Amino acid sequence: MERTFAIIKPDAFAAGNAGKILSRIYEEGFKVVGLKKLYLSRIEAEGFYYVHKSRPFFGELTEFMSSGPCVVMVLEADGAIKKWRDLMGATNPADAPEGSLRRQFGTSVGENATHGSDAPETAAFEMGYFFSGLELL
Repeated sequence: MERTFAIIKPDAFAAGNAGKILSRIYEEGFKVVGLKKLYLSRIEAEGFYYVHKSRPFFGELTEFMSSGPCVVMVLEADGAIKKWRDLMGATNPADAPEGSLRRQFGTSVGENATHGSDAPETAAFEMGYFFSGLELL
């Protein structure tokens, strides 16, 4: 079994879609081993997205991620990283396949409903950023 990190972003939470996304997660066979509702501060969002600090979208991204509540999760499944990324779909909802979460719930490249780790190393950092080992059941 592999674990990955996932976020239901503020846009999806504000639109009332967190429950629908969580339902899809279970329907697709993921086990949720960690889950929290958070309201990230700008500093927490900047720390989480530090790898993008030099990118032109960093300010907009961290402002958005600190604009309202989100749900952070650790998901477990066989091939969880790829499986979650496939379920999310492309970063741009317009390019995401039908049935994907971003196609269904995202509205733009910046407000695309979900986040997911892209590699085992990234997942390890992201899970550790929000969860202690004692919180993962």
